[in-house]
Amino acid sequence: MVKRLVARAVLSAFLLSGTALSAQAAGTLKVAVDSNLNTLDPAKMKGGQEYVAAYLLFNGLTAIAADMTLKPDLAERWEHSADLKTWTFFLKKGVKFHSGREMDAEDVLATITRIQDKATGSTARVNFEIVESMKAVDSHAVEFTLKSPYSGFAELFGERQARIVPRDALDTLASNPVGTGPFQFVSFAPGDRMVVKRNPTYFEAGLPKLDEVVIRILPETASQVAALTTGELDLAWNLPPEAVDKVKATSNLKAEAVPTSTWDGVIMNGTTKPFDDVRVRRAVATALDKQAITQIALFGYGTPTHSPIPPSHPYFNKDLPIAKGDPAAAKKMLAEAGYPNGFEVTLYTPAGRATRERLGLAVRELLKPAGITVNVQRVPFDVFLKDIEGKAGFYIDGFFSRPTIDTSVYPWYHSRGSWNAALWNYANPAMDKLLDGARQASSEEEAKKLYGEVQALAVQDAPGVIPYVINHVNGVSARVQGFTSHPMMFLDLRNVSVGQ
Repeated sequence: MVKRLVARAVLSAFLLSGTALSAQAAGTLKVAVDSNLNTLDPAKMKGGQEYVAAYLLFNGLTAIAADMTLKPDLAERWEHSADLKTWTFFLKKGVKFHSGREMDAEDVLATITRIQDKATGSTARVNFEIVESMKAVDSHAVEFTLKSPYSGFAELFGERQARIVPRDALDTLASNPVGTGPFQFVSFAPGDRMVVKRNPTYFEAGLPKLDEVVIRILPETASQVAALTTGELDLAWNLPPEAVDKVKATSNLKAEAVPTSTWDGVIMNGTTKPFDDVRVRRAVATALDKQAITQIALFGYGTPTHSPIPPSHPYFNKDLPIAKGDPAAAKKMLAEAGYPNGFEVTLYTPAGRATRERLGLAVRELLKPAGITVNVQRVPFDVFLKDIEGKAGFYIDGFFSRPTIDTSVYPWYHSRGSWNAALWNYANPAMDKLLDGARQASSEEEAKKLYGEVQALAVQDAPGVIPYVINHVNGVSARVQGFTSHPMMFLDLRNVSVGQ
């Protein structure tokens, strides 16, 4: 009964509206994303819509394939020393940037040096703190010496921000991105569209097949589905759960879905009251029913979890119970923390992020029985990124799949983690020890044990609440051929073509 009442309250507060869409020329794949791209500089990207651009315009040294295996990309191969501290990447020869210049080892060094620079503000910086030194062995080979052994080092180069960029165009990437990717930049009108065209010198023979891709920025789901139905749009990237059934029911459309480790979370900033008290954070986590939240926010298109480690992963801690919601226990915790009558707080949600808005409303309803009065405030997404994320005390945020388990948890839970510092400011030496140890694990068994303890400690300390991981769904016209959804939510259009 409680779940039905909460669901009714959430759904009654959530409405969709539509906007018009104009048709594009034949031979062009027309794609919709749901918000603006705030930068085209890969090192500084934070949002999923920006990652769409990263995958079209740039390449990494390595790539995460659709089956989540590691593949060569700009590096044709790599090797490491027996102690896992020296890694050498051998670059493919003849790969050209969109400017026409050949990519070489100095570009790789400039790319990683820039990510390591705090002034750049890259969220990938923490990944490369493990690098002690790096050098060009020759024009097409780069050697990295690490501070400690790290078996997953090659996987870091499949990360979205670790796209290789030209050393002579670093200052103009945000407005005029130049990469080695299958498509090259044509134009960008903020809030409206980005246009890219086929890279005629792309290093994979015969690819891409498309001549042009237009990325339309359409915040409203209803307008995306309507445009898909009429043929004004070919693909809606990252379709929200509430639209999936409608797309499935439309004869000329299909819903391409894949499980991911993408998650939304309830962020509690540990530097602000009352969330500086672990008992308050635990009370919030205890009051929330994760299964109910998954149904409300995702309509079931996801799975409850403890942390960014998804239930489908072998490292998932199956011994930890999924929170079912216990307001009585939460009340007791609040009383022990000095809040016998609960408290009132504002919860910020990013407007236009449908699942996160519903998550925020679900949190509001589920915390009521525990004595916590939540006032939900919707904030435009650009304002949210500027004024709320990393600054407010209580808000809803979300993050996309990372290429490794280490990069999925270290930046969020380690005291020096880049996302930790930008979200909940959590610090526990025991957690740091576990995460540092997992990076150097010499066997799968050791890694599984350590990451199991990481999840247990994350539940105990409750720096925030991660209720679920999300299925990635793309709405696709029947005209589109060769497209499959990627578990990393990459928009891979290299093999895609459009029928008439």
